[in-house]
Order: sequence, then structure tokens, then C-alpha cells
Amino acid sequence: MATFAKGLEGVTAAETRMSFIDGEKGILEYVGIPIDDLARNSTFEETVFLLWNCRLPTKGELADFTQQLRSRYALPAGMKERILSVPKNAQPMHMLRTMVSALSMHDPDPNSVEVHKVREKALNVLAQVPAIIAMFDRNRRGLPLVDPDPKLTFAENFLYMLNGVKPSPAVARAFDICMILHADHGLNNSTFSSRVVISTLSDTYSALTAAIGSLRGPLHGGANEEVMEMLFEIEDIAKKEGKDVMSIIEPFIMDKLARRHEGARIMGFGHRVYKTIDPRATFLKTFAKQIATDTGNLELYEISSRIEQIMAREVGAKGIYPNVDFYSATTYHSIGLKLDLFTPMFAMSRVSGWAGHVIEQLSDNRLYRPKAEYVGPHAAPYIPIDKR
Repeated sequence: MATFAKGLEGVTAAETRMSFIDGEKGILEYVGIPIDDLARNSTFEETVFLLWNCRLPTKGELADFTQQLRSRYALPAGMKERILSVPKNAQPMHMLRTMVSALSMHDPDPNSVEVHKVREKALNVLAQVPAIIAMFDRNRRGLPLVDPDPKLTFAENFLYMLNGVKPSPAVARAFDICMILHADHGLNNSTFSSRVVISTLSDTYSALTAAIGSLRGPLHGGANEEVMEMLFEIEDIAKKEGKDVMSIIEPFIMDKLARRHEGARIMGFGHRVYKTIDPRATFLKTFAKQIATDTGNLELYEISSRIEQIMAREVGAKGIYPNVDFYSATTYHSIGLKLDLFTPMFAMSRVSGWAGHVIEQLSDNRLYRPKAEYVGPHAAPYIPIDKR
């Protein structure tokens, strides 16, 4: 019998071997490996291999996979010119969605849904999204474009193309960790979107484009931008009132909590799944402090830490804790990313998870076709237009 669950909450719609979540216990695993272990010991490249193959690679397999990824960094002929034609005031996520779709026009066989060909297409998109984002950002800032360097890691190459200089090991590692933490997360909205599209046997590009469109929504992927805006707002209030910034934090947070019935929110706290601290935030919190210290942004970290303390006191008993967006915002700002690039960073990482789910869906496909609960009238009369 059909059951009704608004928003499909609690409905199991797919089987996956990629990631496991226990929201009550605060567990996230990629193919059984705790996310904290991967963040501390793995690389983004190795994590992608793990998700796409459901096992860790051998040393030789990782070297081959890394070489394959790096060999695809460069954009197809004509894509650079297309990026240059984008209005400089375009929103990055709209640009990214459009350019990923445009990559399909450079594929001589874009519609193939054979799994081995889908893997090739996914590898191309994953390798080229960094160039798309970096070239768009440099062009809108009036800076010369920087071509990718196949000698660099995924994280190093993106930061090099974005900033024109190779990042320090600490900054590159911070970014690499953020990529690992955002790579996959169960059947979230954007991942579900990618699986729904590919279940029609559409194509890889359409599935990934749909996922990017889903992620753009502020209820899904935009929270880390709003975290940063909140931190900036606190600093601005302190400057305007001539007060120490730490003295501003508690009244600011308490006012927001008091106005929750009006829609006021503390961004970066709470999660649809987790009822304890987001396991992705555990290690990132420690790493965010170090990178903030190294880059002269310690005050922002200290503001974040104080907010966490207040929220733990006020709402921790209700299961409202920091999520991954809370400390990734500080990390992204510390490594020099513009605010409107935060969500594209999420997308750049999550391409790996979306592609893995597309591959998984095709391996045992069934068309998604849920039912809707009709709540309208029946046998309603048709009224001629001259009598309405």
C-alpha cells in the first residue's frame, strides 16, 4: 500500500554502498571507513577512488587514477571562450550549472549510459570543474587566466588556477580536507536529484547539472555562505558600536534565539540528519583553528568558538549542534575564497559523490516514479467561459 511522507522523510528510496549515516550517534562512514579517519589520513583523490569502487586503491591503482585525473584538467577547446563570455556579475552557481551542461556539447557520445563510459565522463567533469570555477572568478576580477598544472594535486591545482600562485602545503591540505568532508552524504537532495535524472537513462551531464541546481538552494548547499555573513555581521556591529567583538556575541546570539518565531536563525547549527555534532565538523574544527591562526584570521575562529559555546548551553540539549558548514566557512575564508565561491566549492567536491551515485543507480536501475496524494475536488463541473 502507498504511504504518504511529506518531503519523502523517512522513506528509503535507494540502496548504496558509498556512505553510511547514523544521525543519532553522529556517525558518517565512506564505504565503512569513519570520515574522521579519512580526513586525517586520506587525500581527495583516494577518497574519490574509494567512493567509485567501494574499496581503497592499491598504491599502483591510486597512482594510475591520479594520473588519469590530472591528464583531464584542461578544458575542451572552446570552453575557455564560453567562460569569458559569461557576464562578470553572474552568480557562480548559475555559471557552474550552465558550464557543466555545456561540457556535454564537447562529448562525441554524450548520451551513453554504459557504466564504463559514464565513469570516463564523470572523471572529465570532476577534473574540469576546478578550471571552470577558477577561470570564471579570475575573469570577473580582471585577472589573466591561469592554465591548469598536471603536476599538481586536485587541491593544489585549483588554488593555483584561482590565485596564480601555488598554495602552501598547509593551505592545500586544508582545502583537500574540505573536499574529502563534502564528497558524499547519503541520499541528500542533490544526490537524489542526480539519481532521479539518470534513472530515466538520460545522461551524465543532465544528472550532474540537476544536482548542481539542487545544491544551489539555501536549504541545501548555501549555508556556509550564510555562516560567514553572520560572522561578518558580528564584527561590523562591534566596529559600529566601538566595542570588543567578543562582548557582542552573546547578546547577538540570544537576540536571534529569542526571535526564532520570526524566522531568525543561527546558521551552521542543526542538521536534518544529525542529532549530535556533525562528525564532519569534529576534525574540521581543530584544523580550522590552525589554518585561521596561520593566515591571520584567528579572531573569526574565536568568534565561531564562542558561538558554539553559547549554542551548546542554550540548545545543545535539543540536539542542535554545529554542522560541517559552521567551520568550513571559516576555513574557506582563511584560505582566501570569495564568499560566493563557498557553495561552488561544495559542488566541486560533491561531483565525486553525485557521479558515484549515478554509476550505482545505473548498475541496478529502476525508474523513479513516486505517487502524489491528490487533495483536490472530484467530478467538478466545467463552467463555460461566458458564465464564469
